[in-house]
Amino acid sequence: MKTDRNSCTSGQVRGHAFERNLPMIVKSIVDWNDKRRLMIALLWLTMTAVMASSAQAAQDPLVMGIFPRNKATETTTMYTPLANYLSERLGRKVILVTSKDFDSFWKGVMERKYDIVHYNQYHYIQSTQSYKVIAHNQEFGKDAVAGALFVRKDSGINELAQLRGRTIIFGGGKDAMLSYIAPRFLLMQAGLKEGDFKTEFAVNPPNAALALYNKQADAAGGGDILIDLPVVKNAVNTQELKLLAATEPLLFLPWAVKRTMPAKLGESIQSLLVELGRSDAGKEILKSAMTTGMGKAEDKDYDRHRKMTIAVFGKQGITK
Repeated sequence: MKTDRNSCTSGQVRGHAFERNLPMIVKSIVDWNDKRRLMIALLWLTMTAVMASSAQAAQDPLVMGIFPRNKATETTTMYTPLANYLSERLGRKVILVTSKDFDSFWKGVMERKYDIVHYNQYHYIQSTQSYKVIAHNQEFGKDAVAGALFVRKDSGINELAQLRGRTIIFGGGKDAMLSYIAPRFLLMQAGLKEGDFKTEFAVNPPNAALALYNKQADAAGGGDILIDLPVVKNAVNTQELKLLAATEPLLFLPWAVKRTMPAKLGESIQSLLVELGRSDAGKEILKSAMTTGMGKAEDKDYDRHRKMTIAVFGKQGITK
């Protein structure tokens, strides 16, 4: 049989088609390899950037905020040794930040500017969405102190109900846990609500005790150790004052870290704080901060404080 030279088999047709499309196939393979190399390069750059960012974050200074319990200059003197100690032991700079007033300090808390923060119990329970408690102060050798109300021994006042219509001076503002919130809780337990007594505020608990002693008020709110404080005992005859009522013991002032802090770093800071009382150098740091030690703390340790806060201010007075 003769075969037309212009005719070809199906295999030959496919062969010719492959030959015609070969340049396009080669180009597609080259393009894919180029894209794959580009994707790998981009992935490598992204991973490098993330690693560099993490390394940089690990070296960024930690900011330690201290609430303005004292003047800014006094706070700097008190807590600089602690900041230096943490910097040395962590191998990472810790910057101490003080505030001239409470508003500026609280703004820093709300804006999460502090990596480590020291404040009172009420402040902590108001910021638990952003901060995690890790430790607490021990003061006067105690882990906890009750909130209390004091009166003069010659006042004739022997029970809380007798404070109705009387003047009560609290040793701090409405955010003072031991000096206002806890004493107010005691009054509420006795059936006295705001308006049933006259409210006055002193700059601090010792001043409230002095006002009571000088008969400028009928009762004073503060921690149950108030009349045992040297600053009070050296100013007045505390034998003329007596404890009227007290709450259950409340854990002292907390230390907290930002919730976004890596767990390992938070645990290291906790250990360093708790270990301060185990060495002479650490005891000097504690002495500078006017505290006798630090203990571990966790959120549930402040449930009593929450209970009192809700009773006094209602649920709107607490963020958790």
